[in-house]
Amino acid sequence: MISVVVPTYNAQETLPRCFDSLIGATVHGVVREVIVADGGSTDDTLVIADAAGARVVHAGESRVSQLIAGAKAARDDWILFLYPEIALSPGWDVEAGSFMAHVTHANPFAAAFSFAIEEFDSNARRTESLAALRSRVLKMPYGEQGLLIGRTFYDRLGGFRDTAMFDVDMARRIGVKRLVIFRARAVGTAATHPFMRRRLLPLALYALRISPDLLMRL
Repeated sequence: MISVVVPTYNAQETLPRCFDSLIGATVHGVVREVIVADGGSTDDTLVIADAAGARVVHAGESRVSQLIAGAKAARDDWILFLYPEIALSPGWDVEAGSFMAHVTHANPFAAAFSFAIEEFDSNARRTESLAALRSRVLKMPYGEQGLLIGRTFYDRLGGFRDTAMFDVDMARRIGVKRLVIFRARAVGTAATHPFMRRRLLPLALYALRISPDLLMRL
């Protein structure tokens, strides 16, 4: 049913945690393959991927180039783009399975996960609140929240574009009415939320139609 695409570059510290969250879905037959799209890792990322039975494809160093390469290699009807620093909460595959069963080619939808952070401090809770606001009100989830999308729908949209705000660009093209936010969570590590908070200003500028190329230079 699902090809999971994990973009990597020296991800040995977080990749096992990500893989662990896919075990139940693999046992239940929801996940059929895991593709590690690697940008030239020099650590043990590829060793970990091989030990887990993942298929490795080679890509550029940028995350978006890895996502694009992984999607090209995917063989199933659904693709789940999942960052290596993210682990999905238990039971996510049940909600995803119900979602996929109700989506048709004539009426396509995509989905992302609610966001959570392992830490218990107030900064982590604020980041979660901001992510929830972006997701449920603006329907612009972070890439860290994953993206589950049908292969046909992905191809119809033209896939990810190699642009600075590629996750927001994809969410815009999917459209507010066709993007569902799961109750199941994408759980980030302690290092995740400072990075996400730093992206708030670029997001605001992007929403004001500032050129993605200019944002990249800034």
